[in-house]
Amino acid sequence: MLNDAIPSVSRDRKDVSHPPKYAESPLASTKAHSPVVSVIDWRAKGKRYYAYNDFLRARFGERVHKVSLDGGFTCPNVDGTVGVGGCTFCNNWSFSPSRRLPTKGDIQDQLAQGMRRVHERYGVTKFIGYFQPATNTYAPVERLRELFESALSHPQVVGLAVSTRPDCLPDDVIELLAELGRSTFVSVELGMQTIHDRSLEWMNRGHDHRSFLDAVDRLRDKPVEIAAHVILGLPGETHDDMLATSQELARLNLDAVKLHNLYVVKNTELAKKYQGGDVRLLELDEFARVIVDTLEILPPATRIDRIGGEAPPKYFVAPKWAQDKIRVRTAVMNELERRDTWQGKLYGEPS
Repeated sequence: MLNDAIPSVSRDRKDVSHPPKYAESPLASTKAHSPVVSVIDWRAKGKRYYAYNDFLRARFGERVHKVSLDGGFTCPNVDGTVGVGGCTFCNNWSFSPSRRLPTKGDIQDQLAQGMRRVHERYGVTKFIGYFQPATNTYAPVERLRELFESALSHPQVVGLAVSTRPDCLPDDVIELLAELGRSTFVSVELGMQTIHDRSLEWMNRGHDHRSFLDAVDRLRDKPVEIAAHVILGLPGETHDDMLATSQELARLNLDAVKLHNLYVVKNTELAKKYQGGDVRLLELDEFARVIVDTLEILPPATRIDRIGGEAPPKYFVAPKWAQDKIRVRTAVMNELERRDTWQGKLYGEPS
């Protein structure tokens, strides 16, 4: 970790107060939002949902891939600011290729390694610098500027994706992201996970859903794209609970979403709970069903950056089906075709 990547924050936030249940809370985040890039007519191309690769080809004129970058950050629920131990499901070594690179710290070295690997596999020549592991706005703005501008200085980098928590976006950081977004593509990926505060508390997030709404509101009028990470299959959440989160995604009308299944990796609190029999994971048919239910109610203009989640075999525990991307995609496509449905088919209809 970079010692100077941890801001000086008061330690009196460990006792996080939780608001009433979401249904009893006033709604926010209803400001209009116009995507930076016009939506391609994916339905006319015979597609059933608006895929990330289609967006990138339309935006940049060719295939573009992300390169994972490690800025050396930690998280406020790791360093004691709002908690310790991190998220229940989290092992950054398993989630991010950049954490496993032999050379870390220097952004240009990481780019060189990541670009070489991706180019050899896909033949691409344009890349998005993806600040992925931990909380990538959890540092003084001067440090963030240094890291982000270093990535953008590479001639083959055409934009940034910055993964972060909704409670780690102070005004000066938002202004930095907006400044960069005026001249290049910037996507801010927010860890929403769920609308249910009880689930956020279970996973030791250290923030509530209102924090997510606040972050979205403050990013709305900025020249950046807003993406949400969502986990489906959290313990104690019913199918209806998961669809309540999906309805919220539809209401927010974001630029993009990542839809993950809950999966287990080694050396996490979740692994202990799973191995102790305290956590049941979704079966593939259940996951495909809730994904399609979600796609039906999402706006057609919200791109789907990811469906499903997995980790390298060295770290992975369960469910086994999540390791087979082709199988997961086939299950979702089969469910879409079985129903003869598509993203946005039910968008705007009463829930």
